[in-house]
Amino acid sequence: MMSEFAVSPGLILMAAALAMLILPRDDRGIALLGGPLAVLTYLWVLWLGADGDQVVTAATYLGTELTPLRIDRLSLIFSTVFCLAAFAGGLFALRHDNTKELVAAYLYGGSAIGAVTAGDLLTLFIYWELMAIASALVIWLGGEGARSAGLRYAVIHFLGGVLLMAGAAAHILETGSAAFVAMEAGSVATSLILAAFLINAAAPPLSAWLPDAYPKASWAGMVFLSAFTTKTAVYTLIRGFPGEELLLWIGIAMMIYGIVYALREMDMRRILAYAIVNQVGFMVVAIGIGTPMALDGAAAQSFVHILYKALLIMTAGAVLHQTGTARLDALGGLARAMPVTTACCVVAAATAMAVPVLTVGYASKALIASAAGYKELLVVWLAITIAAAGTALNAGLRYPWFVFFRPRETAIDASDPPMPMRAAMVVLAVLCVALGPLYGLIYEMLPYGTEYAPYKLGSLVVQFEMLLAAVLGFYLVRHWLTPSERGVIDVDWLWRRPGRVIVNALHRAWMASYAGLSDGFLSGLGRMMEKLYRTHGPDSMMARTRPSGYMALWMTVLLCGFMVFAFV
Repeated sequence: MMSEFAVSPGLILMAAALAMLILPRDDRGIALLGGPLAVLTYLWVLWLGADGDQVVTAATYLGTELTPLRIDRLSLIFSTVFCLAAFAGGLFALRHDNTKELVAAYLYGGSAIGAVTAGDLLTLFIYWELMAIASALVIWLGGEGARSAGLRYAVIHFLGGVLLMAGAAAHILETGSAAFVAMEAGSVATSLILAAFLINAAAPPLSAWLPDAYPKASWAGMVFLSAFTTKTAVYTLIRGFPGEELLLWIGIAMMIYGIVYALREMDMRRILAYAIVNQVGFMVVAIGIGTPMALDGAAAQSFVHILYKALLIMTAGAVLHQTGTARLDALGGLARAMPVTTACCVVAAATAMAVPVLTVGYASKALIASAAGYKELLVVWLAITIAAAGTALNAGLRYPWFVFFRPRETAIDASDPPMPMRAAMVVLAVLCVALGPLYGLIYEMLPYGTEYAPYKLGSLVVQFEMLLAAVLGFYLVRHWLTPSERGVIDVDWLWRRPGRVIVNALHRAWMASYAGLSDGFLSGLGRMMEKLYRTHGPDSMMARTRPSGYMALWMTVLLCGFMVFAFV
């Protein structure tokens, strides 16, 4: 359905962000809670009014046909869950003191919604860059220690923006169209676009930007960061590169990378940040498989992951807010002191482990595993199964155990967080549990309409065997997983250590060269000015006065010369 008047729903959330700057502090909740609900209502009114057809708006810029708005089943499911994440994040941060951070967070969420509803590459690029700027601000406003991490984050994401702009421009010149449709990474242009998408997905070798930056945000800011950037990248990969075989191996690398690093981390928020990379790896693998079932699995897993990962990060934020620390070695035994937070963490952990029936996590992961099995990709299926066990071991067991259930000699003086934070956690926990038996509500929104029954005996047996292996494995190796003081060296070491040395060496070399060039240039300039002064200064030969007769003689000579040349 062509609509001339529909605007991007992301602009509504951006308007709510700006309204926070105007509204009194006591009325800020109107924008925080009303903004996402208004966007969600607007989205579904447009969709239902289209009667199942996509909603698009068209425009022309410099002779290029643009589609600033495209709402179809794929963009609808991502936009819907983005609105839910923004609402839950706004409720969680209702009493947050930093209004500027919340404004940046809602600008960030609005940009993400704008990106997933953009129908052309130029509009996508605009929202892509707005999303990078706003998310960097969320990190920078996080408090002490966030400046350097935010700067590194901005550099990485501006690099992705440059790649996207270069690839989009070259692709438009090659094809004559700016439409954002499926493409193959067979040219320089499409390869640049794919690289830009993978940077935002936290694909190796640049995955370290995510665990480096996200934990530096505030207890409220990280909730928003976990929802938008990587899932927008997943959306663009589904839209732009379905079935790209390279994504299979990149996704497997992400799954392994996230598990290995998370298991050796001490900071609970860094654990969950690495787990994001691991879970996005599942989605990237599904996109690489490329069948309708696999792509639906990637979309469903994105939807579910945003719910339970935001809930896990909320529980970590609540613990940080109440205790002032995120270190596992300083935590433990909080189950009695923080019962609501503990219960919500258990629900989120069970969803991450994909416990069947009781949570919605199983319904989404089963689509991806079955898609690999149907396509007879044995290695991929085994990697998915092993990675699922690793996820259960890490986010499902290790994080809740060390934070809430590990016995301590001395109890920590803590309690559940304020009511808005508890309410936000309960909302997401209810969704994780309610959508378990009601998984059909998510399946009905899937873009490719896969008909699949996840609760088959064979699949359930495999899942329970995996869960049993994870629980047994954790019990056997829990002492090895005890937090230690040893640091975890990641790829970011390359720009933290050798990179800094190289940059400093280049800086010193440049300054020395500049000093030499400056000295030579200035001395040469001085000599030239001295000569000009001698010849054209007030006491120079050129400045002396001449007798009138002498000047008349020279004018006569010049006139005669002119006449000679004129008549020859």
